[in-house]
Amino acid sequence: MDLRQFRYFAAVAEERNFTRAAEKLNIAQPPLSRQIQLLEEELGTVLIQRGSRPLRLTDAGRLFHEQALQVLGRVEQMAEATRRVGRNQNSVVKIGFVPSTLYGGLPSLVRKMRQAAPGLDIRLVEMVSLHQVHALKEGRIDLGFGRLRHSDPVVTGLVLREERLAVAIPEGHPLAASPESLPVSALGGEKLIVYPKEPRPSYADHVLRLLNGHGVRPGELEEVSELQTALGLVSAEVGLCIVPSSSRRLRDDIRYRILEGERATSPVVLSYRASDTSAYVGLVRELIEEMYAENPPWLTTEHNLSVRGAAPE
Repeated sequence: MDLRQFRYFAAVAEERNFTRAAEKLNIAQPPLSRQIQLLEEELGTVLIQRGSRPLRLTDAGRLFHEQALQVLGRVEQMAEATRRVGRNQNSVVKIGFVPSTLYGGLPSLVRKMRQAAPGLDIRLVEMVSLHQVHALKEGRIDLGFGRLRHSDPVVTGLVLREERLAVAIPEGHPLAASPESLPVSALGGEKLIVYPKEPRPSYADHVLRLLNGHGVRPGELEEVSELQTALGLVSAEVGLCIVPSSSRRLRDDIRYRILEGERATSPVVLSYRASDTSAYVGLVRELIEEMYAENPPWLTTEHNLSVRGAAPE
């Protein structure tokens, strides 16, 4: 089994056709078919259902395709990093993030990174939490800031803090009258707006689990793609929305009330490859500790239930 077979199989899986895959790879079809056959013989299982048009992958084929893409992505990342070092170019660090982290510490962290390491080429990539884990494994990003815990052994996930949740409420709604914290039970029967609509599981499922854990059933659910859209609908009196506390600064034409209870929080998770010993990983963890020690406004108990930071292990 070699990288050439990985690339050949990935092309066939993408094109679902041996002829088109051979054209894409700029090789003849017989050698391509032979390499896929040798790969199946080595693995001892069928990867492609050849009797269908277009071709379909077996369950084993789908698994192998996913793993092959991760291997090829990591190899390409390694090759590009090596080329850049050889050319004495700046190191590139790609950071995946969910939009709500922009209203907490991410901008401050990026500024500190640029000050501490001027040679770093820092690139920010908006990406939902679920996709961050896959992107890390495939080498498409180097760090991730998301809101979902995960147990993937290949990716280290550090919970930096437990941010309080708040309910965004239209100004004319009865629940908007009081500035006090709001029990989760008060949301029973209310129309709720959740985000993101996909992929799942996501922050939306975290919110729904919170409601379910308190035995609360909303009157109606509306799913939207992003936080800004959800808050726009709240302003239009379409419904209520549960958001991370730091997002309260986004709009001043709606009211916010903190949700009561220890479980009414959303984690902020720093993720990176467990095998990554790059200097920038240590730098980021040091800068997070430094930033948290400064106790900025978004880190106070008003917004967070607990703060752990990223102390060295």
